[in-house]
Amino acid sequence: MRRRKFINLMGGAAAAWPLAGRAQTRPVVGFVYAGATSSEPVAFVTAFRQGLREVGFVEGQNVALEYKYLNGQDGQLPTLVAELIERPVAVFAGDTPAAMAAKKATSTIPIVFATGADPVKLGLVASFNRPGGNVTGVSFLSAALEAKRLELLHKLLPQATSVAALVDPNFSTSAGQLRDLQDAAGKLGWQIHAIQVSSDSELDSGFSILARLRPDALLVSAVPLFYAQRNQIIELAARHSLPAIYPIREFPAAGGLLSYGDSISDAFRQAGDYTGLILKGAKPTDLPVLQPTKFELVINMKTAKALGLTIPPEVLAITDEVIE
Repeated sequence: MRRRKFINLMGGAAAAWPLAGRAQTRPVVGFVYAGATSSEPVAFVTAFRQGLREVGFVEGQNVALEYKYLNGQDGQLPTLVAELIERPVAVFAGDTPAAMAAKKATSTIPIVFATGADPVKLGLVASFNRPGGNVTGVSFLSAALEAKRLELLHKLLPQATSVAALVDPNFSTSAGQLRDLQDAAGKLGWQIHAIQVSSDSELDSGFSILARLRPDALLVSAVPLFYAQRNQIIELAARHSLPAIYPIREFPAAGGLLSYGDSISDAFRQAGDYTGLILKGAKPTDLPVLQPTKFELVINMKTAKALGLTIPPEVLAITDEVIE
């Protein structure tokens, strides 16, 4: 069943369901995102609100949202989750680290995630079709696309022989991502260097290592920390004249070279849909985990020109968006 059709059907069926927590006229949704700061553009929050509106919930009218941002540092998550439980919230919503922390803290409050990882492997749900328990959401599979990103780099730079991968060793899916990259690099005949960065303070030293290794290109893996620090990473890649591929379009939109992945904003809109359905009485266990149907390749031509790169016609032919 297509995602939009499923949402529409569930929304219609849920219209007659009682609003969760009738005693509380305006239920509270805790929105926790470990990969952004409150000063960043609120694209994901805007998309989440849109999803809520699609099923009849408008912030400030019949639902309240409490936001928590952690700038890629998840050490405070247990405390924040405990505060939201005490609040209490009717639903938790957020990214991968937030959902995992919430799952550890409660088996009763519904949790809706938007994750770039495999939620089954993470232990968030039992399966995509039958999540089980109190957790469901949207998987945009960003972390599963690292090998494809490496292939795109190879098409862009066919004469290259080595690539560096920026990875966060503390992120839950990084070990699997690195194995996929090593396998893909081996098939392409490339040498791969893993540069481990687990905090924003380590980025400069990580790029210093890159300067010594002199790889032909850089792959930035899909983790919240790197999204939060994308402007610094893009600046450092430009300073070192490194062609780099990123997991989502927000990077080339900010000046990065290119990205390949699903739309995270759309994933958060769908998470908003699911949150609204749960507020109307749906159970997470009855809402299958949604998955993307389309991935987008985005190229920043201004950055390509600054790097002296000519984008091959076969790459341009499959590009979904060109930023001039």
